[in-house]
Amino acid sequence: MQPSDRPVFLNLLQVRLPIAGVMSILHRASGLLLFLLIPPLLYLLELSLSSPAGFATVRDGLHSLPARAGLFVLLWALLHHLFAGIRYLLLDIHVGVERPRYRHSAWLVTISAPLASVILMVALT
Repeated sequence: MQPSDRPVFLNLLQVRLPIAGVMSILHRASGLLLFLLIPPLLYLLELSLSSPAGFATVRDGLHSLPARAGLFVLLWALLHHLFAGIRYLLLDIHVGVERPRYRHSAWLVTISAPLASVILMVALT
């Protein structure tokens, strides 16, 4: 039987990406999430600055469990995007380009962003 030139079905759930690939996808996802959250965050800012009653509404709304979960995701996205961006800037100036350092820095970004988010969420409460 001859190999065909037809495209092969690729199951993305079975593809094993290296940690740098996972971190890169998370960097893009966090950037998209930050971009999409600009309008709701601007609305909350406008509401909180409109009057003392608006400020109280926003403050009370942010103390609910779903809002705290949303704040955690927002904080994770911000920190992950920041840490990964710093990593990419260092790679641009050829710092950490070697294979072991490249993988270690990807692991560092992937682990430190949620860890820093948890620490900051605990500190803010």
